Amino acid sequence: MNPRLDSRGLLPELGPLAQPLRERLSRLAEVELARRIWSLDHTVWKPDPAEISDRLGWLSLPEKMLEQVDELERFAESCDGFERVVLLGMGGSSLAPEVLAMTFGGRSLVVLDTTHPEGVISVEREGDLGRTLFIVSSKSGGTVETLSQFAYFFDKVRDGGQFLAITDPGTPLEALTRSKGFRRLFLNPPDVGGRFSALSYFGLVPAALIGVDLRGLLSAAREMARACGPGVSAPDNPGLRLGALMGEAVKADRDKLTLVLPEAVRGLGAWLEQLIAESTGKEGTGVVPIEGEPLGPHDVYGDDRLFVSLGVETGLEPSLVIGFAGPAQLGAEFFRWEFATAVAGHVLGINPFDQPNVQEAKDATARLLAAEAPPREPYDDLAPLLAQVRPGDYLAIQAYLPRSTDNVSRLQAARVALRDRLRVATTVGFGPRYLHSTGQLHKGGPPTGVFIQVADEPGVDVPVPGAPYTFRRLLDAQSAGDLEALRSRGRRVARVRLSDLEEVVQR
Repeated sequence: MNPRLDSRGLLPELGPLAQPLRERLSRLAEVELARRIWSLDHTVWKPDPAEISDRLGWLSLPEKMLEQVDELERFAESCDGFERVVLLGMGGSSLAPEVLAMTFGGRSLVVLDTTHPEGVISVEREGDLGRTLFIVSSKSGGTVETLSQFAYFFDKVRDGGQFLAITDPGTPLEALTRSKGFRRLFLNPPDVGGRFSALSYFGLVPAALIGVDLRGLLSAAREMARACGPGVSAPDNPGLRLGALMGEAVKADRDKLTLVLPEAVRGLGAWLEQLIAESTGKEGTGVVPIEGEPLGPHDVYGDDRLFVSLGVETGLEPSLVIGFAGPAQLGAEFFRWEFATAVAGHVLGINPFDQPNVQEAKDATARLLAAEAPPREPYDDLAPLLAQVRPGDYLAIQAYLPRSTDNVSRLQAARVALRDRLRVATTVGFGPRYLHSTGQLHKGGPPTGVFIQVADEPGVDVPVPGAPYTFRRLLDAQSAGDLEALRSRGRRVARVRLSDLEEVVQR
């Protein structure tokens, strides 16, 4: 172990947050927070148990799911004849599998979490559909993107034996699997929320299919769960300590949690972004996770940052470096950050398990889809929006574009240029993927977001079988619906082309 790491594997350079953290840990010890979390006490967060008492099953997943490893491995062996796996899912159903695929490799796993027609077509063309196993993954069983993707590919394949589903008991997707003769149905524990489901069937079934060491993943998670246990003192409890720091940082106006990850687990950032943003971004407060933003010199940062990294010293303050032993630690990090996020919710006085503002964009999308001919939103002049950016804001680029290597590179270049010019934190999300990740934070969190929606012109399109709309119309309705939801809350937002964004950045 690095000699500068303390007994908890942490290297803190917390500066102004050091004393508030000590005081907070003392208070958490007094109220026996860890014990109360493990005893499933909903009053840790709110007096009302709604969407809390039925959302704490993640605490016992490491232990319970170890009992399912043999069965999952047998099922994976029975699927050896397929050359690739395509996962149809959004948010909590897709992000953990994507992290695991990026980290461990193995059999090809393609995550389709877009309604952009080019994204759908690319999945169809880039492999042999006859040798593709499709995972239809949705906790609610009614996710419009996932069911649209399923309709498209089932229409192409027409063989239920090439499909399996992961959902909660009693959902429309469960009924669909039976009517279409799916290869397998995995019913997830219903007391596990989507963003806390990495160590449930939602994460483990795809992991098994691509050859991840499930026992190692879950054993690491179990060890971290024990380290976060009810009898561990507050200063020595890694999840509690991290969550307390996250919450105190928000109270000190350092709510931009900037994640610095080693290349070996770079995919973890998107999973953390959803977990933290959707869990804490509500009631006008929240932790704003900044993932994928490369480190810069001191002078490009304001005083609203907290840097947290895995095994990487940033040279910046305030920062916390978590000791990192490599990808084998990934299961432990899943649990550490889940526990920490729950603790941060307590510190901030919010319920980390609900998502009260997500429905706004969904309702607007449904209304626009039902319209006879919904108009496309006009493009805006970006310069007036950027002139409104102030210290302490964050700039969120929301791209309704194909998630291609070229588009990712161009958007990353734009975000870094804007960060350096404006000295504000930046994020990049692809729509509609980000609606299931940071959308809750954008509407329900602090009013410090400045939003740039980047859209492309209509091009290729494909139908959604059985639906009165195409994928392009669905995508356009989702982008317009989110614009409407943001504007209804008085958020600062503009809609531009990618070329418009680049032109402004280059001035």
